[in-house]
Amino acid sequence: MQWMLKILAITLVIFTTGCESKHNDADAKPIATQVPPADATLPTEFQKGETSFNSNCMVCHGIKGAGTDKGPTFLSRIYHPNHHGDQAFYRAAMQGVRAHHWEFGDMPPVEGMTREIMVDIISYIRWLQREAGIY
Repeated sequence: MQWMLKILAITLVIFTTGCESKHNDADAKPIATQVPPADATLPTEFQKGETSFNSNCMVCHGIKGAGTDKGPTFLSRIYHPNHHGDQAFYRAAMQGVRAHHWEFGDMPPVEGMTREIMVDIISYIRWLQREAGIY
């Protein structure tokens, strides 16, 4: 019986540990320190995502996801797919999310955002991250 309680306790610790414990504050910079190379040519397959990003996300998350004083950069290891997977992006844009890595405040849902639009935006963000050497 005691071993079951220990397993339960360990499981609870694993599932309730916040993601901020996996990164130190040095990883969380409001403005990108890495950006895609200036000569990086956007492949055609990501152009729709760039257009949607610029219309819906750029005002807070900056040109090419580099961040602003209103929202964090996506060119940070914190947004690596192994830490913030695509579902985190869907949830944040469509449902809103509480601030947990940044001091920009909570993110409200983006008005009119759909899963279909997010597919293109996420693909574009992941391309930017690869070009910036995030992964």
